[in-house]
Amino acid sequence: MTKGSKPERRIVSPDPKGGWRVVAPGASRASDRSQTKQQAEQRAKQIVRNLGGGEVTFKDERGRITDSDTVAPGKDPNPPRDKKH
Repeated sequence: MTKGSKPERRIVSPDPKGGWRVVAPGASRASDRSQTKQQAEQRAKQIVRNLGGGEVTFKDERGRITDSDTVAPGKDPNPPRDKKH
């Protein structure tokens, strides 16, 4: 992430073909596909970390946001009180 630019973001969601996918917002193709949600989460965090940090968002099969996580060195403007991730 460069100064003044938006933080990187990836979305982890169920793949209609089976498994889970990692997608950049607005992208037509998945960055990665995995068999499990945990594998997709790890890959999404790795991608965002390599790009300088940002946000990983999790969606359910209906497209609703279920959770999100900030990946260092990204700065979370509203840090969560829970320690889930």
